[in-house]
Amino acid sequence: MQEPMMKRRITASAGTTERADCHITVQEAEQPSLTISSKVQVTYGATLRHEVTTALAALEAQDLAVWVDDQGALPYTVLARVEAAVRRLRPTTMASLAVAQVAPNQAHRRTGLLRTRLYLPGNTPKFIINAGLHKPDAIILDLEDAVAPSEKEAARILVHHALAAVDFGKALRTVRVNSLPLGLEDVRLLATAGVDAFILPKIEQMDEVVTVAALLDGLGVPETRLIPIIESARGVLNAPLIAAAPRVLALTIGLEDYTADIGAQRSAAGRESEWACSMIVNAARAAGVLPLASVYANVDDAAGLQAYTQHMKSLGFEGIGCIHPRQIEGVHRALMPTAQAVAHAEQVVVAYEAALAAGQGVVALNGKMIDAPVVARARKVLAWQISS
Repeated sequence: MQEPMMKRRITASAGTTERADCHITVQEAEQPSLTISSKVQVTYGATLRHEVTTALAALEAQDLAVWVDDQGALPYTVLARVEAAVRRLRPTTMASLAVAQVAPNQAHRRTGLLRTRLYLPGNTPKFIINAGLHKPDAIILDLEDAVAPSEKEAARILVHHALAAVDFGKALRTVRVNSLPLGLEDVRLLATAGVDAFILPKIEQMDEVVTVAALLDGLGVPETRLIPIIESARGVLNAPLIAAAPRVLALTIGLEDYTADIGAQRSAAGRESEWACSMIVNAARAAGVLPLASVYANVDDAAGLQAYTQHMKSLGFEGIGCIHPRQIEGVHRALMPTAQAVAHAEQVVVAYEAALAAGQGVVALNGKMIDAPVVARARKVLAWQISS
């Protein structure tokens, strides 16, 4: 005979015993209890007990038996793990413990340089805590490939708390959600958590982006942008429409999945994907959004990263995905304009502004005409120089 649902779900847990994390187990019990084991018991034991007790009260779960195995987790992680465990035990729990502690800085909501975007596993606190110190142009809290299917909800809750509590510096705050339709649940929970842009994986048609944009409209977050990732032959063919969809900030390509989709092997030379990369760049430029290149997977190959970055730059891309913090400096260095390019850009801008001040309708430098696209490119070069 099958046991009743309550008996089969009397215990639930969340979190890990890795550094900077904690493992929370909750159980339906006749008598509530709280047992804590912590590597920082002597210093923070009383504070930890207070945090857990307060969290249980907010979730109306004071009647549970609770065990905490703490490996030095910060308060936001403790709250996230308690919330995830209680939700697993009692799925009808509605409260969220995430409360914004980091004031949003509108200066961070920019559409400027995205040279580097650092991927961080969304369910691993130790990688999230100090991400801003590496100074990427964007951080990506990843809910897709970096998270096991059984941990999707726990990761979503942890990311919610991280966005509320962690200062990522000047980095654009982005989240890679799961592929649709599951990704809509990620967007629905996190839309009001201070996300600058949602990364949308495996996008193949414009309607998918339109659906997410409409959801954001309904949630009342007008400034949140979208970055679709093209990862298939169909997506590449539809790239111009996808790039022109509402709220799109940038368009990028995932070369591992794309090459697998077309039956090719990704190579260092990249000839098998140059056509697709050019399609992405042209679609992005035509729509007035940023073209961003795929990641470079070998974190130990600094020379290969530099060559790859320079090749992507030659195709027209403005940024590279990074899967390790030590890739950031190498990408910034490889993308930085040469001294000659900076000097020429300064001359173009000076000549253009001088001509405007003098009321001249025609601008020339060294015998060559200077039009608006040339000036815009020069200003871009100078912006890169300032940010390097």
